[in-house]
Amino acid sequence: MATESARGANNYTERYAETPLQKAALIFGIVFLLVGILGFIPGVTTNIDTMMFAGHESEALLLGIFQVSIFHNLVHLLFGILGVWLAARWSWSRWYLIIGGVIYLVLWLYGLIVDEASAANFVPFNDADDWLHLILGIAMILLGVLLSRRMPTRTAEGSVS
Repeated sequence: MATESARGANNYTERYAETPLQKAALIFGIVFLLVGILGFIPGVTTNIDTMMFAGHESEALLLGIFQVSIFHNLVHLLFGILGVWLAARWSWSRWYLIIGGVIYLVLWLYGLIVDEASAANFVPFNDADDWLHLILGIAMILLGVLLSRRMPTRTAEGSVS
């Protein structure tokens, strides 16, 4: 008992997706999972019969806008699984959002530089993907930085502050 009282209000035991930072990572993870799944559903993804494993030849369009391939959908699923898993810890959530945001900014730049009709567009990306990657990258980095400005602590009553 003395150990418990010695820890006092600074004792913080993480609970799954408890803090705003962890919730943000969880939400991004769930959204990426949904996007990955929806990329394989006919009707939600148009021209699904033209979907390739990878490459710019895939004419499949998620929501009729975003060019997808099997590889692209699998990456979304993997990124979603990571987000859901990493939401278990505050520090993991922070790195998921910040590093994930940087990855999306790199993908945005890659999409701007690479010719959409070239073999280098292996994921594939179109203009809608590029601008969504920019928005995702900025949002993830901002959330990762702003929501982690101070590490949470648990009060004596058990709530997080």
